[in-house]
Amino acid sequence: MKTLRRALLPLALLPFNNSIYAQKKDSIPLKVRAFFADKIPQTRDLNIEFTQTTPYSFSSKLQGADLPENKVKNFQQVRAEANIYFVKKKKWLLSTALNYRYTSMNTEEPVILGADRQNHYHYHSEALNFNYFSKLFNKVAIYTATASVDGSDQHFERVRGMLTASVVLKATPKTKMLIGLAGIIDPSSQIPILPIFTYENKFNNGWVLDILLPKKVLVRKNILANGRLSLGTEMDNTSFYMYKNSKTYEFRQLEINSGVIYEHNLGHNLTGTFKTGIRAVPQARAFDKEESFKDYIFEASYKPSFYFNVGVSYNPFGKPRVK
Repeated sequence: MKTLRRALLPLALLPFNNSIYAQKKDSIPLKVRAFFADKIPQTRDLNIEFTQTTPYSFSSKLQGADLPENKVKNFQQVRAEANIYFVKKKKWLLSTALNYRYTSMNTEEPVILGADRQNHYHYHSEALNFNYFSKLFNKVAIYTATASVDGSDQHFERVRGMLTASVVLKATPKTKMLIGLAGIIDPSSQIPILPIFTYENKFNNGWVLDILLPKKVLVRKNILANGRLSLGTEMDNTSFYMYKNSKTYEFRQLEINSGVIYEHNLGHNLTGTFKTGIRAVPQARAFDKEESFKDYIFEASYKPSFYFNVGVSYNPFGKPRVK
């Protein structure tokens, strides 16, 4: 599935962001390590956050038949993440990414496979990442292999894999650029290969253009003594498993969040985050786990809604800003 892979792809880059610090000075240039050195890190070692949306209407189809117009009266989500680094060597890094997400949706009428109006779903994923650093055409190259599993509170469900290759094209105090490719090993994926593009440019007025495709496009600026303000769009996803009539179904929806993000360094490697704006869900489907995303039995189209998100993260492995 193209949209889901776009939402999950940045997970494959998380070890790279932090691993820059693990390299010795003679393995990765200082200017490259500085790319990810920040007072408020973009990758969080330990993170927990809560999301709430305003009510929104939607239309849907079940097995091709139109369902009555419906409304999500309440949507809440709690997410917890951990990125742990096992081994750090001069040219390679071994790490894991652990994720848990609790989703609660309260609808006016039952819609998804005959479920109740009040729906609670638990989803988790665990990934093992191996990164290797080398040179390609005299540029720093990063190769990543990821193996992951996911599931619900009842079962483990899918095993997935991902291979990425990235090259740092430019790394100066003002501009940083990285390109690459990601290969997806997953029978339910619509597109097996996706591009990676990371670009950062610092303007003279203090604003920074921060692009990580296909994840986000932001402009940000440090404000006050320990804060950072960001404006733009981020892509996310919600995924969980449902069980009915001895069958397992997977639900996936792509979310585009546009608005304002404020992050504040709380000290002692703690960061607080507040996000708000408009959430659009261009695609939401449920399908038999044994089939692919394109062979769906349920599809929904949601009206935009307002959302807010609050979170706190702890970075015990954080480093001070590189000057």
